[in-house]
Amino acid sequence: MPTVLSEIPLKTIDGADATLADYAGQVLLIVNVASRCGLTKQYDALEALYAKYKDQGFAVLGFPSNDFAGQEPGTDAEIAAFCRSAGATFPMFAKIAVTGPDIHPLYRALTDAEPDAQGGTAMRDRLATHGLPPAAPSAILWNFEKFVLGRDGQVVARFTPDTLPDADALVTVVERELFASE
Repeated sequence: MPTVLSEIPLKTIDGADATLADYAGQVLLIVNVASRCGLTKQYDALEALYAKYKDQGFAVLGFPSNDFAGQEPGTDAEIAAFCRSAGATFPMFAKIAVTGPDIHPLYRALTDAEPDAQGGTAMRDRLATHGLPPAAPSAILWNFEKFVLGRDGQVVARFTPDTLPDADALVTVVERELFASE
């Protein structure tokens, strides 16, 4: 099994083989998405962040997951159609498990690399009041959890689902990674 993030086999939302190596040298924001979640409105801010920085070597990579309350039940084709209708142009990948016994190797590697998410405990506390705590503190909490990878392909930050894509803390990390060598 590959141990380097860039070597982990992936599938794009239209079924093509891919890896993170396809984005070598770019700063990446990896986010597990869902089309029927209360946080789905984050698609607009994800797209705005992507549009703002893509010419500087930045990409948002969306990974649909149906792990939380059945909020992404569609097929990859249905998810792709939803993303197009929502105006999302950033790269999307095939639906995967981001937690639990069937967790995709990418998400196992991401959570191993950065077990703690920035953004406080508000979302964790809110979910716990509904009886929905994650299995482990390092597990993906909910849809729209975010990982930032630097140009070297290493995880540099992780943010809670309720950290908006345009939050100062997240944008600061993205900009630091994008413009570090300038």
